[in-house]
Amino acid sequence: MDPGNGIKLTPRPSGYGRSVRRARARRCHHGSVSADLRALLRATFRWTEPEPGSGLLVSDRSGWWRSPQVLDGLGPGLAGLFPGARPTVVISPEVTGFLVGPLVARALGAGFVEAYREGARRPIAEPMTWVDVPADHRGDAQRLGIRTHLLGTGDSALIVDDWAVTGAQSGALTSLLTGLGATVVGTAVIVNECPPGSAHDIRGLLTGDDI
Repeated sequence: MDPGNGIKLTPRPSGYGRSVRRARARRCHHGSVSADLRALLRATFRWTEPEPGSGLLVSDRSGWWRSPQVLDGLGPGLAGLFPGARPTVVISPEVTGFLVGPLVARALGAGFVEAYREGARRPIAEPMTWVDVPADHRGDAQRLGIRTHLLGTGDSALIVDDWAVTGAQSGALTSLLTGLGATVVGTAVIVNECPPGSAHDIRGLLTGDDI
């Protein structure tokens, strides 16, 4: 999953307003997700050009959060990417993960724990466990942390976010969680653009080719 403010800048391909990243092969695990939800996600998403002629497109996901049908379906949809799994807790990085994660936790009957970005807010008073995240697709490095007392050896964790490009956050959070004794089910995202053969089990409702 990728850190930042939820904006994806993508070069504009010649003659068509879609990301050039579409050319890379990607995997999409639909699981038990209905075709209706995938169609809604595609219909309520758009690419915008911040400056005419800039050759850059920015993904606008605000339509997802505005649609009550999408919000109603996201929790069960993302949970369904790992059928049969029974996680006790959902872990999501800020910022957008704090919106999506609780929807999945509710659908699973699980708890929710925030993974905070270092430096994004005032220091948290409780003891934290931190992990370094390798540079993302923009070249930015960061640290993510969770409240140490909220995870333990009896927990099974599902990582949830909206978008994954490199898998850097998923890998870092997996290391953090296993270090605390938890078992990691995998990572569920709305859009998975990670290359095939990623070391971590990242599954998406959509691929980059879908939008």
